[in-house]
Amino acid sequence: MTVEITWWGHATCTVADSGTRVLTDPLFTRRLAHLRRRRGALPPPEAAEADAVLVSHLHNDHLHLPSLGRLAPGTALIVPRGAPRAVPGLRRLSGQGLRVTEVEPGDEVRVKDLVVRAVPALHDGRRLPFGPHHAPALGYVVTGEARTYFAGDTGLFDDMADAVGPVDVALLPVGGWGPFLGHGHLDARRAAQALARIAPRAAVPVHYGTYWPIGMDGVRPHEFHSPGDEFVRQAARIAPGVAVHRLGHGESVRPEACR
Repeated sequence: MTVEITWWGHATCTVADSGTRVLTDPLFTRRLAHLRRRRGALPPPEAAEADAVLVSHLHNDHLHLPSLGRLAPGTALIVPRGAPRAVPGLRRLSGQGLRVTEVEPGDEVRVKDLVVRAVPALHDGRRLPFGPHHAPALGYVVTGEARTYFAGDTGLFDDMADAVGPVDVALLPVGGWGPFLGHGHLDARRAAQALARIAPRAAVPVHYGTYWPIGMDGVRPHEFHSPGDEFVRQAARIAPGVAVHRLGHGESVRPEACR
């Protein structure tokens, strides 16, 4: 298994496998509406260099049009089916040279020597605050020399292990951008339970410790700082066979080199 994972913050990661770079849910901004980046420098320009970009769902912190606008023409952009209809800006990006492909659970897309498979997620995938449910929330399994699962945003669901299938590395959300997590999210404990179900060889916690609402610094601040460490602790108890790598912003890991 030869794969390198770089965490840029929030749900944004680069998966480098078989000479191919896959970028997840790019968010390259200091501020998004009421959220401010509180930890980690903005990703450098090379973070936007990718052969393919995976968008898990339509929420603004996962489908961020200005960040997608930084991608080079010719980049493959894989989005949930119905996303261009729900988010007209995606059609403009297609006109600027991005190759947009819509997928739903079970669909596969080849990217050079990799295969990207869309899998279900338990999450509200609407483009809030507008409109009905136009597109499903997704996770993705990227298969090359390794099988890497990017969960996007999801809660636990009964057939998660069967839907995802065997994987080597799991990129799991363990927190959020506010002091309370609602339905369709994983906190550190539930993410460890997901880890036990999926049973990868290695895991990287994401979606925590990057953005926080302006003016809420004193409201349950441990929900901002602690999910990564708490996930490490919970995973050691619930899924002790999985090697967990808690990265700092901009840090990379080759999981097989750490075993």
